[in-house]
Parts: sequence; structure tokens; C-alpha cells
Amino acid sequence: MVAGAAAGAVGSAGGITSLVSYPALLAVGIGPLAANVTNAVAGVTLGIGSTLNSRAELSDQWQRLRRWAPLCVAGGSAGALLLLLTPSTVFDWVVPFLVAGASLALLAQRRLTSWRQARPRGRGEAVAIVAVAGVAIYSGYFGAGAGIMILAVLLVLLEHDLARANALKNTLLTVTDAVPAVIFALAGRVVWLAALPLALGLFAGGIVGPVVARRAAPGLLRVGIGLCGFGLAAWLLVRAAH
Repeated sequence: MVAGAAAGAVGSAGGITSLVSYPALLAVGIGPLAANVTNAVAGVTLGIGSTLNSRAELSDQWQRLRRWAPLCVAGGSAGALLLLLTPSTVFDWVVPFLVAGASLALLAQRRLTSWRQARPRGRGEAVAIVAVAGVAIYSGYFGAGAGIMILAVLLVLLEHDLARANALKNTLLTVTDAVPAVIFALAGRVVWLAALPLALGLFAGGIVGPVVARRAAPGLLRVGIGLCGFGLAAWLLVRAAH
């Protein structure tokens, strides 16, 4: 529960939930696949908590959410089925570089945004939809770092305010993870003794995170998120090497 609260606060503020929650599940003796599935199921409560406390940032973004939600549901469901049917080692060597790339994009967001604004307009949302759909598949499959990938896409292509982009990211991840959570629960891979306290902690942390994102200095928060991303990428790369 403590790990969930910490992970929820970090994740809903723009950081990486799995940087705390996934290692905590491994530390108590749960295997990698079961930990991944348990983390995904418990993580739904994080999105519920953060969405409830982000209504101000989401007030004029519901139309975008309605357009994107079906793609996120489809992508997350496809990723969950892939996880149950294929070995998770498929992404082991690719994911660290995806997470590192998203972290770099966050740190260089202002320059990337200026470059994009100098290009012909009208394709930003279309590119963002394709990118978010791809991340949704990955989120259903493995998930670690999915939030930072979506946040980087939103900040560079669509929404330049960090608190608003973070609120949209949290809600999109909730939609993405809802169906995979049901699939994992029905498949019987969830360690409920760990999932339930983790879920309670994540819900509490999810309520706190948007307040941090709302009040923190955007530049400082962006650097913190980026450094967390590089830390996760390094950890994933070391894990893949072993």
C-alpha cells in the first residue's frame, strides 16, 4: 500500500508509476509476468483517482478524449492478448530505448515544439493519434514507461501546458488499461493479495499527483520526469542484459 501511494503520487504527477510499483512487487517475491499483470490491474485505480482530481484541466478536453478512447481501448486490449500469447522478452531490448527517447523528448520539448510550429500545420493531432494508439498497444503488453511516452507525444504535438497534458495522459492511460485489467483478471494471473493494497495506495496517490503537477514549476517538473525516465530506461536495459 505504501509503495502504491508513492507510485501513484509520482505517476499521476507526470512521472513513472512502474518505477516504484513494479520493483516493489518483484521485491516481495512475485514473478515478472505475474508482477506485470498485477501492476496493470491495480493501476486502474490510479487513473480513477487522478481523473477525479483533474476535472479543471480536463474541462475542455472531453471531446478529444471521446475521439481517442476507442483507439486506446482497442490498443490496450490487443497488447494484453499479445502478452498472454507471446513471451515478454520480445520488447526487452526495445523498451529501454523507447523510454529513453521519450525522456529526451520531454527535456527538449520546447525546441521540438518550436520546430514543429515552424512546419506546415494540420497534421499534429493525426500524428499524435497514431503515436498514442501505438503506445496503447505497448501499455497493454508491458506498460512500464507508457505514461512518459504519451506525455512526450502530447507536449510536443498538441498540448504545451504540462498540467493539462498530464491530466489528459492520466485519463487516456486509465481507458487504455481498463480492458486489459479485466482480461488479466479472467486469465487468473493476478496476485490479488498484492493487487488490492497496491490499488488502494495507487488511488490515494493518484489524487495527490495532479495537485503536485498543478503547483510545481513546469520546467523543474519536466526535468524530474525526464531523469526518472532515464533511470527506468537504465534499469530496463540492465534487466534485459541479465
